[in-house]
Amino acid sequence: MGFFSFKRKKYVTLTVKDKATEDKLEQENLSSNELSPEEKNSSLWIKCPSCKEILYKNDLDGNLKKCPFCDHYFYMTAKERIELLIDENTFEEFDSNLIPCNPLSFPDYDEKYQSAVEKTNMNEGVISGVGNLNGLKVSLAVMDFSFMGGSMGSVVGEKITRAIERAASLEIPLILVSTSGGARMHEGILSLMQMAKTSAAIERLKIKGIPYISIPVDPTTGGVTASFAMLGDIILTEPKALIGFAGPRVIEQTIKQQLPEGFQRSEFLQEHGMIDVIAKREEMKDVLHKLLSCAS
Repeated sequence: MGFFSFKRKKYVTLTVKDKATEDKLEQENLSSNELSPEEKNSSLWIKCPSCKEILYKNDLDGNLKKCPFCDHYFYMTAKERIELLIDENTFEEFDSNLIPCNPLSFPDYDEKYQSAVEKTNMNEGVISGVGNLNGLKVSLAVMDFSFMGGSMGSVVGEKITRAIERAASLEIPLILVSTSGGARMHEGILSLMQMAKTSAAIERLKIKGIPYISIPVDPTTGGVTASFAMLGDIILTEPKALIGFAGPRVIEQTIKQQLPEGFQRSEFLQEHGMIDVIAKREEMKDVLHKLLSCAS
């Protein structure tokens, strides 16, 4: 993949709506990912939460959602991840018709689910299918944090399990890209059951000797981290990604101690043996191809 360069303009002109959005960011210290869809659509600009630079959205999109000034990684949608990793016009999606029910009659779950569908144009928080990665056929499932915080409900677990079983059936490598706040509380024990179901499917895949590369990205927490996200033969991630079970603030409040700097970030986890490879976003596809070529 090519690299991108930018020349910073000496001046920019903001519209009234753009200035209003910037004022909101400044006053509330919000990142671009916390803006409402209406605010995002009304603005051509995004404020980097790391270096505080004002970024032109088209420049950010053209730079793989990385800040051109400080290399801060913005969230990518599942569709953007697939475009990043899979050869053009080779991805075939499966199980897109699966939708969850409300087994516990959880208050407002139906409304929250429908809102997520309208916001993301997805039926669930994961897209799964088969495609080519530099010509190598793989089974792929990619989670999307913008769909109810990437929470793992029964359908998410089912689609991931089917992606694992598809890899076993076709005897092709498996790649799972995770980003999640954990199990979906609206479905209770049914969501927690997905931890065991996905883990069992991965064990069956390993018995067949088929490689599985897990890619937990920022953020990956809760039951997803405690199951399939950390069961890869190789665990690959991006710089400074937050990966853990409970959040740092929860841990500090529980143990009444201050955590080390960078705790639960990619570099800390690699240093302590929990992550195998940290790859820059623009290098991710080629790194995956090299790893899978060695495994085959």
